[in-house]
Amino acid sequence: MMLVLVTYDVNTEDAAGRKRLAKIAKQCVNYGQRVQYSVFECLVDPAQFQKLKWNLLKIMDPEKDSLRFYFLGNSYQTKIEHYGAKTSYDPEGVLMV
Repeated sequence: MMLVLVTYDVNTEDAAGRKRLAKIAKQCVNYGQRVQYSVFECLVDPAQFQKLKWNLLKIMDPEKDSLRFYFLGNSYQTKIEHYGAKTSYDPEGVLMV
């Protein structure tokens, strides 16, 4: 398993953009935890990551939107520092839905 940070910026000036934004967020929720409005931490294996990426690329409009993937690897615990509101979570812990 590896931790991938997924960030996105979707143009929401029209209804189609707002719909894309909702679809992208829904896909990310299926694979990880929202840590900020357009930022998700996803603990995935390589096959899951490829599926997530493929799903997101199908939804986005490359002329108006952007996606970024940051690979924190499998030793991510030493690469994340958190300060302030919204306490951190354990991506390998129990996920309550």
